[in-house]
Amino acid sequence: MCENCSSERLQALQNEILEAIARGEALRAIMQRLCLRAEAIAPGVICSVVTVDSDNRLIALAAPSLPDAYAAAVTGVPAGPRVGSCGTAIFRGEPVCVTDIATDPLWQGFTHLVLPLGLRACWSSPINARDGRVVGSFAFYYDHPRGPDAIERQIVATCLHLCAIAIEHEEVRARNHRLAYFDTLTGLPNRASFNESITQMNAGVTTDFGLMLIDIDHLKVINDTMGHAAGDALIATVAARIQAVVGQATAFRIGGDEFAVLLPKGSRAADMRLVASAIIAGMARPLDHDGNGIMPSVTIGAALADEQRGDTVKLRQDADFALYHAKETRRGGYVRFREGLRSSMIRRLQTKRDVAEALTEGRVIAHYQPVVRIDTGEIVGLEALARMRMPDGRIASAGEFQEALGDPKVAYRLTGQMLGAVAGDIAAWKRAGLDIQHVGLNVTAADFEKGDLVQRIVKALERVGVPPRNLVIEITEQVFMGGRKDGVARTIAALREHGICVALDDFGTGFASLTHLLDFPVDIIKIDRSFIAAAQSSAKSSVIVEAMVRIANRLDMKIIAEGIETQAQADWLRAKGGRLGQGFLYAPAMPAGLVGELLQRLGRKPDRPLAALQGVTASAA
Repeated sequence: MCENCSSERLQALQNEILEAIARGEALRAIMQRLCLRAEAIAPGVICSVVTVDSDNRLIALAAPSLPDAYAAAVTGVPAGPRVGSCGTAIFRGEPVCVTDIATDPLWQGFTHLVLPLGLRACWSSPINARDGRVVGSFAFYYDHPRGPDAIERQIVATCLHLCAIAIEHEEVRARNHRLAYFDTLTGLPNRASFNESITQMNAGVTTDFGLMLIDIDHLKVINDTMGHAAGDALIATVAARIQAVVGQATAFRIGGDEFAVLLPKGSRAADMRLVASAIIAGMARPLDHDGNGIMPSVTIGAALADEQRGDTVKLRQDADFALYHAKETRRGGYVRFREGLRSSMIRRLQTKRDVAEALTEGRVIAHYQPVVRIDTGEIVGLEALARMRMPDGRIASAGEFQEALGDPKVAYRLTGQMLGAVAGDIAAWKRAGLDIQHVGLNVTAADFEKGDLVQRIVKALERVGVPPRNLVIEITEQVFMGGRKDGVARTIAALREHGICVALDDFGTGFASLTHLLDFPVDIIKIDRSFIAAAQSSAKSSVIVEAMVRIANRLDMKIIAEGIETQAQADWLRAKGGRLGQGFLYAPAMPAGLVGELLQRLGRKPDRPLAALQGVTASAA
């Protein structure tokens, strides 16, 4: 072939391949075309293009004139110092010309792939990316022992350049696709992938697949206390464990601490429960991060697509409802959406909106219930209780909007408003010359998770000139269970160092309460009303209450009995050593104005008989 003819055909080849790359054609199709055009320019030559994966294993990208069995046999073979011409060229990073395949040691073990095809020689050249990486090889096979001529060297030089451009273009496209559709931290498909996948699955003839939404429990606590590197390690570990369980199902990371799993068609409720149980069990092993142990925990909500009649939006909403319900009622567990849950969740969300609106408009107010000495009826303190003034003027008790406090943001805001109101009321009573020893204020796990509880309390008290000793912070065992043990302990210690007493509320209703008294020393124990109500009729309750009183006395803690409603209960408690109590026998919760009047008449009067206190309470109520 004349040199000018060859140059013209090479120029045409180059133009054709560059146009195909610009049009975004598939890499394999472009390489197939390149091989066929090169073979047409150099008759008697067979071309192949081989790339490598991340483990440097060969991938037969294009060999249109060779049988498919050849490509299958080559793919997966590690590049190395004696792996034919192509594998060796990639390994060495330089051209390898074998003029006699039958006798050359580089082809030992691979001759059976090409000799039966009539191929006797192979010249392979590495394909180099712009950064110097070897990304593949381009090869000429010959049907008799020989090496390349000058024109073939010119052809190969052009083809190597085109291969490098095409492969790098594909790498950029793949990288952009991965950034757009995959999460960089976990390697899982991201929210965009999830949206496409669930739409495709829902568009099928049958829509009997399952959707699971999975939240990592307490990720914010890990980030705040151990740093974001620990949080990232937790996310990556949870992702890997979910992926290990779901197998053929597809797992996605769709948010900071949220994952989704699409279970395959044919999934039923029993299948989802098994998968959920396996995922939860898979979290049982602790994660070690820089010598610190982290115990992963997830909460799962799920819904079946065939129950939603092809409505993707409703399916995702129902799975969200199930997850929300699980986080409120069964954290660390699994809940599947069922009929009735939707209306329950809508009611909860509406309650949350109502409370958030009331907080914004200043309609959350403090009522107070007296804490009295059982023997004398003297008011020694108060417990602040949140109430909500409804738009029609009605006062709603905390029980009516308790569900909203499951939202950490709402709970945090409510504590802030209550703290300001309580501090202001204590200051007003003191200015009026009323003696008030302490007021108890309930706080939630959300207040501890935020990490600024001590600062908020100190600032609120300093703002109105109230000494810290006048405030008691009441916490339930859920606070211990909902946060990191060391973080809660540090906050309690800091409160007590500032002179603020800490009370354990609803004592005896949670898990391992006695253990918590060792880990989280408090000043006051409040016996839950359920024990008081049953103490006289239930021998077990009676024994428990007596034991609580003895424990508190031995640990030098005060004990307050909640929910005292009858004189008989008060007399029984007094006989068992109980000294302080609160309940409807003495007074219901009341506005600050009525508390001031009550303190004027009943505060600091230890000799006042109990009957007189009851009479005033009845009129105040």
